[in-house]
Amino acid sequence: MDKQKVIFKDLGIIEYKAAWDYQETLLNENVQIKSAIRNAAAVPDPRLPTPDSRLNAPDSRLTTTNYFLICEHPAVYTLGKSGKKENVLMSDDELAANDIAFFNTNRGGDITFHGPQQIVGYPILDLEKYYTDIGKYLRNLEEMVMITLAEYGIKGGRSKGETGVWIDEDIPGRERKICAIGVRCSRWITMHGFALNVNTDLGYFDHIIPCGIQNKQVTSMQKELGYTVDYNEVKEKIKRNFEKIFESEMI
Repeated sequence: MDKQKVIFKDLGIIEYKAAWDYQETLLNENVQIKSAIRNAAAVPDPRLPTPDSRLNAPDSRLTTTNYFLICEHPAVYTLGKSGKKENVLMSDDELAANDIAFFNTNRGGDITFHGPQQIVGYPILDLEKYYTDIGKYLRNLEEMVMITLAEYGIKGGRSKGETGVWIDEDIPGRERKICAIGVRCSRWITMHGFALNVNTDLGYFDHIIPCGIQNKQVTSMQKELGYTVDYNEVKEKIKRNFEKIFESEMI
């Protein structure tokens, strides 16, 4: 079986809303393409207009496009669809005074933080080209992060009933989350994704109840290892391990 092609884009440091809007654009393009494919199958007509002018070129094939976006965000708290605003322990005035943005989002999960030296990954994948199983998709995102952490001697694991990557997840009082995951899926096209704490300032997590989970800690690669980690090196490992876990080829 041929590997799926995935367009890789490193967006660098980008405002959360700009990255969210870009994801929505890519997702909607793919959803429109799927609609066009269904319409073409129902009423074959070579003159059928396509939703994207890129697809009008001679001999082009009407197909969705996979993307893997990586970026960093300035300080921002984001709340998932099932989240509660009271899990943010700062008032709107305090958020503004500390230059921290806040967004209600359409992803799954509760409250989390994004900020400098945190790797945020947004796969825009057509799961119909992989498997139509959201649970498997989430477990594969976790696996990708866990094998990356293992390259640094960090043992990541899964906490029962809680999405994300944890350390010492089976030791009461020592459980700590190193990577949050929250996604959205529309017609099997994914968006949003994961946030891995590399050298992240963990003080920001003191002002929220991370993921809405009481009495559990948040950690980073830097805290676990006791030194500042090469951020770009971790990005390259994430990219390579994405290709491995998702049996894809970055282009």
